[in-house]
Amino acid sequence: MKNFLEIKKLTRNEILDLIKKTIDIKKKPRKYQDKLKNKTLLLFFEAPSLRTRVSFEAGMNQLGGSAIYYDISTSPLGKGKETIEDTAKVISRYCDIAALRIYSHEDLLKFAYSSRIPVVNMMTNEEHPFQIIGDLFTIFEKKKKLNDISICYLGDSNNNVTNSLIYACSILNIKLNIGCPSQKEFNVRDDVLKNAIKLSNNKNLIKIFNDPLKAAKQVNVIYTDSWMSYRIPKNQEARRTKILRPYQVNEKLMKYADKNALFMHCLPALRGQEVTKEVIDGKNSIVWTQAENRLHMQKTIMLKLLGRL
Repeated sequence: MKNFLEIKKLTRNEILDLIKKTIDIKKKPRKYQDKLKNKTLLLFFEAPSLRTRVSFEAGMNQLGGSAIYYDISTSPLGKGKETIEDTAKVISRYCDIAALRIYSHEDLLKFAYSSRIPVVNMMTNEEHPFQIIGDLFTIFEKKKKLNDISICYLGDSNNNVTNSLIYACSILNIKLNIGCPSQKEFNVRDDVLKNAIKLSNNKNLIKIFNDPLKAAKQVNVIYTDSWMSYRIPKNQEARRTKILRPYQVNEKLMKYADKNALFMHCLPALRGQEVTKEVIDGKNSIVWTQAENRLHMQKTIMLKLLGRL
């Protein structure tokens, strides 16, 4: 791997290899503590963050390197004074690896094309690859397998997390049910589904339901996300909440899933909206392990891109 930009560009073997190596990195952190000594990571942020920034900075520190946080709003790029291509060329002269959390996926690809150093996608409007690869590791850690697993994603399904989840499940042949409103703004994009079919050659692997209870029936994992992502205006909250309310993950819905079904959420979460307190703080919730495992998977990918694995 030269860069880590899109789930849909990964192979099954690459994903499984990342999971295998992350097991060792999580279990034996001291073994890797100096692997990135004297290496510098640039963190380039346009979108707000808690987990992403802290986990990348902590991970780079634990590997013996250093991280530089840079806010795009204070940069010449953010003020329209410099191109994304020129920015990439300059950063390549200073740092060893660059991580971008920006809205435009097209700009991410332009940056990577112009860069001489590895580039990773911390999030764009199109994909959230670290989140989903970390989630797959968490499912494997808890279930001890990824074959014969079924996942249900509920809520707004026209977003980067759902896109990456669809691609990952298609590549690994994991059954994915999506429960979402029928309105186009909440539904999976047609082009994402077409790409998924190409990745799996299985038209029946990804199924979309308007009935959340049918989507959740007997699945092994229930997954949801915020109803109000960072770029949605506050004045849309009441309307979106009304439409998405039937897709709330609560105790009634969890009973339709397998009795040992796990609950996942990529956070931040609002109890009482997309999930109830009883579920997210309940015994089947693995959201805190899920958040932790982002750190370990990110370390794996940085080590791999920099040739230290």
